[in-house]
Amino acid sequence: MSDRVTASAPPAAPGGTTPHIDAGDAGYRKDLKSRHINMIAIGGAIGTGLFLGAGGRMAQAGPSLFLAYAVCGVFAFFVVRALGELVLYRPSSGAFVSYAREFMGEKGAYTAGWLYFLNWSTTAVADITAAATYAHFWSMFSGVDQWVLALIALAIVLAANLISVKYFGEMEFWFAIVKVAALVVFLLVGVFLVVTSHDIGGHTPGLATITDNGGVFPRGVMPVLLLVQGVVFAYASVELCGVAAGETEHPEEIMPKAINSIMWRVGLFYVGSVVLLALLLPYTAYSGDQSPFVTVFDKLGVPGAAGVMNLVVLTAALSSLNSGLYSTGRILRSMSLSGSAPRFTGVMNKGGVPYGGILLTAGFGVLGVVLNYVMPDDAFELVINFASLGILGTWAMIMICSLLFWRRAGEGRVVRPGFRLPWAPYTQIVTLCFLASVLVLMWMDGGTGRTTVACVPLVAAALVGGWFLVRRRVRTASAAPRG
Repeated sequence: MSDRVTASAPPAAPGGTTPHIDAGDAGYRKDLKSRHINMIAIGGAIGTGLFLGAGGRMAQAGPSLFLAYAVCGVFAFFVVRALGELVLYRPSSGAFVSYAREFMGEKGAYTAGWLYFLNWSTTAVADITAAATYAHFWSMFSGVDQWVLALIALAIVLAANLISVKYFGEMEFWFAIVKVAALVVFLLVGVFLVVTSHDIGGHTPGLATITDNGGVFPRGVMPVLLLVQGVVFAYASVELCGVAAGETEHPEEIMPKAINSIMWRVGLFYVGSVVLLALLLPYTAYSGDQSPFVTVFDKLGVPGAAGVMNLVVLTAALSSLNSGLYSTGRILRSMSLSGSAPRFTGVMNKGGVPYGGILLTAGFGVLGVVLNYVMPDDAFELVINFASLGILGTWAMIMICSLLFWRRAGEGRVVRPGFRLPWAPYTQIVTLCFLASVLVLMWMDGGTGRTTVACVPLVAAALVGGWFLVRRRVRTASAAPRG
């Protein structure tokens, strides 16, 4: 089958504007069901940033951490709601890369796509590193080298992604079930402990846990501001449901429900969990070396709690890797057919899977295996900062596309769907300012954060250099007939 196939077009605007056609949308199977999309939306909003990262952040900022999760959650919702409006306007597996191509041209699509790839290729390394680290918790794996466990994790998730989108959907569905079930159990147990004032390792939970230990801001306001950058990373992949919309039937029915549910899930799972953690134990009881949920159950003396929670955080890492391979495969295919990504990333197998792009991302995962062999203690921190640049860049591109879409709608060139980002264009502008402020906070934090920001010119230079390498192929692809 030819790769350059004309995709189905959205309805034209009243002014007669020719609808945008993305050849990268052709060839996919609509095998993702409503339950898959809903759980993908949940899974994208719940990850290791909460299960593992909340412990260290609580120790640094105290109970005020819940404010950081709440604020970042609002902006994450704005991003996914903006993407949802674009999806309802024109569902595309190329997602924001396809929209950037329509509203910003090929340079915009090229920039959006490679920033997203920067995010997920580095996150894949972090995920397999995390999975290998968590597996070492159990004695049966303690004697296995970290790089071997990282390779096994990559191989398992890669195999599921290459078979068909249905296997990806099922794997992500059950990963999300595990994460949600763990959080629901913790919330129920936590509320019971607070209401009954049940003793936890010699401490009585309640509001006094906060007031008697320095209040909401025991270390001042600055620590929680500096932690915003890490909290933003915790929300990475909320945009995944927008990519998945291109492989589901009736996205106009499924997507609004899935996207709107993200807001209350963020409030319940993230903010609710952090508030409960602050009520159950003093913030000084938590640390970055242990999941805060494990800390609570350990203090309760619950046998096997550490093992169960370790399984949950391992699931969260594998879920993130699963999402990254899936989404980059679709994004790279859209870019390949426009000439801005290698040709092999545009090929699909008989199951409608763009395996070329998936294998490219997995290739970076293999480099991560090598990194785990060479420097197992530093592999995670080394790549996670570059991933944060990709996340900020991706979210910014989504909001810029949304802003340009809003402007075109005002000119009568496109029609906004009924499902809209509220308070446009102010929402887009405020979100872009927030993302810029995160970069400033990363610089102020010093250390690895400042080093990461200092790499922005290098990333920009790489993007510019890459564009000069592919621009001739982009022009050729753009001039080719789309039929």
